[in-house]
Amino acid sequence: MADVSHPRGDITSHPDVSEMRARYDRMLGGRDVALVDGPVFLLGLYCAVSPWILHYTTSQPALATHNLIMGIAIGLLALGFTVTPERMYGLSWAICAMGTWLIIAPWIVGTSPDAGVVINNIIMGALAVVLGALCALTAARVTSRA
Repeated sequence: MADVSHPRGDITSHPDVSEMRARYDRMLGGRDVALVDGPVFLLGLYCAVSPWILHYTTSQPALATHNLIMGIAIGLLALGFTVTPERMYGLSWAICAMGTWLIIAPWIVGTSPDAGVVINNIIMGALAVVLGALCALTAARVTSRA
């Protein structure tokens, strides 16, 4: 039987080393956006719990439910970006759309919201738009290099 084993720790003599390096570079090339995954997840988490932090669950129950659902959706997108980035970064623009919706939601979903609720949603929405655009532009830059 032929000895096809390689010495441990040395893959330079492996027949597929160039293909493995190219694949490794492709996989890590899309991870430039990994720095945005954490802030997007934290934004989703804050969006989900903000009605209880700012105590508007009783005065704006529809908006509280809305922010809970939006926060969960943003958090799930962030988890998807982390787990399968090459498949999920096409949805980066969805976070921008969700951010825009968060900005206008107090007047559409809520009933005469007070200034604190409005400012909270505007800040969350603006952060979502900025992070989503940053994520999408970085993903587009990475795909154009490949």
